[in-house]
Amino acid sequence: WHRMLGTAFFVGMLAMSGFGAVMAIFLPSRITIAAGSLTFYLVATAWMTVRRPENVVGRFEIAAGIAAALIALFAGTVSAITFMSPTGRLDGLPPQPPLVFALVAALAAWCDWRLVRGAGIAGPRRIARHLWRMTTALLIAAMSFFLGQQKMMPEAWQGSPVWFLPPLLVLASLVFWMLRVRLSRRWAASPAA
Repeated sequence: WHRMLGTAFFVGMLAMSGFGAVMAIFLPSRITIAAGSLTFYLVATAWMTVRRPENVVGRFEIAAGIAAALIALFAGTVSAITFMSPTGRLDGLPPQPPLVFALVAALAAWCDWRLVRGAGIAGPRRIARHLWRMTTALLIAAMSFFLGQQKMMPEAWQGSPVWFLPPLLVLASLVFWMLRVRLSRRWAASPAA
């Protein structure tokens, strides 16, 4: 039952982020293209991390690392264009969000390169890879909805500081679980690690 629920969650996240990235091409919203692409990448690689056996690397990881580098390049370019624009905005948004997406994508590409070079991971490192990717994807989704879509909410609710709470809870969850997995003996490396 939990495996079916997990698969449905992954497929749902992949569908929503992929659809959002494609729809953003037609708006156009270059920042949303970067956010949707990065979220899709994070969910796909998090899913593959737990689907593959420990210490196994294949073509998917190599392709994913290249995709992450391309997303970082695209998001970095969008940020630079936004910084240089006369208004300091692109598609109505400031340059900081795409810069953050570029940095996260660059970090993910570096982690993929280390994974391929090290011929896979196991134990706590594998769980941590899955956790940070899924929680970061959820954080992007939470920020996009609660902070990025306030104009769709009733006017009385717009600008309320309460909308920062859901993304902050996701961020706190990321920090908590990363520390717990890294410091706990429960997820100690298996003999194969």
